[in-house]
Amino acid sequence: MSNSLIIAPNWIGDAVMSEPLIRRLRDFGEDITVLATPWVAPVYKAMPAKPNVIEMAFSHGKLELSKRIDVAKHIKTLGFDQAILLPNSWKSILIPVLAQIPEIFAYKGELRSLFITKSLDNPPKKNRPPMVNHYLNLANLVRSNSTDLNETNRPRLEVDDSLNEKLSNTRIGPHFYILAPGAEYGPAKQWPVNHFGELAIKLLHSDPSSDVVLMGSSKDSLICEQILQFVDKNLHHRIKNLAGVASLDQSISIISKASGLASNDSGLMHIAAALEIPQIAFYGSSDPKHTPPLSPYAGVLFLGLDCSPCHQRKCPLGHLNCLNQIKPQAAFDELQRCITLRESN
Repeated sequence: MSNSLIIAPNWIGDAVMSEPLIRRLRDFGEDITVLATPWVAPVYKAMPAKPNVIEMAFSHGKLELSKRIDVAKHIKTLGFDQAILLPNSWKSILIPVLAQIPEIFAYKGELRSLFITKSLDNPPKKNRPPMVNHYLNLANLVRSNSTDLNETNRPRLEVDDSLNEKLSNTRIGPHFYILAPGAEYGPAKQWPVNHFGELAIKLLHSDPSSDVVLMGSSKDSLICEQILQFVDKNLHHRIKNLAGVASLDQSISIISKASGLASNDSGLMHIAAALEIPQIAFYGSSDPKHTPPLSPYAGVLFLGLDCSPCHQRKCPLGHLNCLNQIKPQAAFDELQRCITLRESN
């Protein structure tokens, strides 16, 4: 049995999609520790494999070498045999090198190949495999020909009692739908706010006993407030805005209790898929073949226009037709289909 250190990605969705790799390494008998930022650490704590988690808070885009040296000193005392790097950045290799971990496994990239013991070539950007498979392939570096990439490798998350206790503090009723209108990457991934508002109205009218919960990071608070502008004021008491209020571990718990979720291609989308919550996901600039919600109860709304996926943060043509033309009625109907499918199983 090896003592393995996983360097986690910095995006919530990517962290979720690394779960099958963590599970596969645990099946090998590996002792697994994940080095993760505080904003993705709750994802790893909710994984069935229950890896050890060490949190490190680095500023985005900054080297912070002295802090990395201090973390590496601590890592060195833990006696890791190998490190597996999930990010492609050159900074991700600094701590394993400084901690003198004997074997380092990763994809090639950003001038770090000199320090990698075993590596894989990064796939071309125009022909990228599903992200789950991209991570799972790294298991072949640990144990040759070890992976069987198929639909059973869907990411999984679990919610324990300690997380469910945090749900009681949010004052959410027993029956609710979640709308997650944010997308960290940029506006080219965001379904229009007015469409989200119309979908909220349809959900509230279709189910008088339900509420709508708006979720996201603090950056999404304004978008969530804007949704309310498109909803009749007499329905506002049934809408709760938790963007920037609920922590990630609370959000995982809240999502696990939802009747359904509608979101952009985002971290919360992947969390819902891993919890098998009925959901719909809107795709514009991103590719649903690369980062799909891997759940039998997920519906993908993607028009596949000639200009999409463009992988841009902002629509280069200025019209965002790839998302504007996905109508609220189509979204409502698809979410109802996913909910019915879940209820029938």
